[in-house]
Amino acid sequence: MSFFKGQEVYSIDSKGRVNIPAKMRKAISPEANDTFVLTRGVEKCIMAYPFDEWRKYEEKFEQLNQYDEKNRYFLRILLMWSEEVKIDAQQRISVPKPLIDFSEIDSKVAIIGMIDHLEIWNPQIFQDYLKSRDESYAEIAEKVMINN
Repeated sequence: MSFFKGQEVYSIDSKGRVNIPAKMRKAISPEANDTFVLTRGVEKCIMAYPFDEWRKYEEKFEQLNQYDEKNRYFLRILLMWSEEVKIDAQQRISVPKPLIDFSEIDSKVAIIGMIDHLEIWNPQIFQDYLKSRDESYAEIAEKVMINN
């Protein structure tokens, strides 16, 4: 299983290619086959799943009742944005233009480790997101971890 953590700010070139940070590449299992599935995030970011981790979600998606309208909507949105990309010889992935446009990425990206996937953000939008929280980190941590 992959376990991504940390953050890095990298450049993204005019062709939409961005390096995967070395410390995060180490967390990619061989079963991922140097492949990521990129898709739209819930917030204004891109989620990048190593292929083996994405397959676990596909198994869950297959169990959803497609006759339920919310399930159909969720699957349509998630899957219409999903693209498989390979890590190239320079350790980069190519981010599809629709995902770059959705996440408003320009010349820099913030790459955030999120356990089983990476998030790719416009650094300013990520900072704005962090500042927009009504509760402090300590308050949220207490609520999240109270039962764990």
